[in-house]
Amino acid sequence: MKTVATNRKALYNYFIIEKLETGIELKGTEVKSLREGRVSLEGGYSSIENSELWLHDVHIPRYEHSGYITHDPKRAKKLLIHRSEIKKLYGKTKERGLTLIPLSIYFNRRGIAKVELAIARGKRQRDKRETIKKRIQMREIEERTKRRRKERW
Repeated sequence: MKTVATNRKALYNYFIIEKLETGIELKGTEVKSLREGRVSLEGGYSSIENSELWLHDVHIPRYEHSGYITHDPKRAKKLLIHRSEIKKLYGKTKERGLTLIPLSIYFNRRGIAKVELAIARGKRQRDKRETIKKRIQMREIEERTKRRRKERW
């Protein structure tokens, strides 16, 4: 698997409840741009419209070496998922505070582009502060264990 892009802010801004993998419908120049690693997931979200799952506000820039036929960088992209799963997601996203956000875009072993979606709940400011505190504490613990290992040698 080759990871093209990850949404690092999503883990900071949301509590991840459930993850799922979906396919994505792309145009040729979009795939070429993805293979170069040029995509931004920041601010992206997913919605269900007319029993179809769509990915919005994910920026895939134009492929530089394409001719006159290109794609719109901010167009909504259709996500490929079974209808029964869409119904489950629709029920879950109707709960207050839950949303669908993209976590990463990658190519699987067969070379097919996939999107990792998450059902998430937004964090409040105090939750974000707690996340930062935990991260700092874990960093300090790791530093202490490294020092102890060095002292033993």
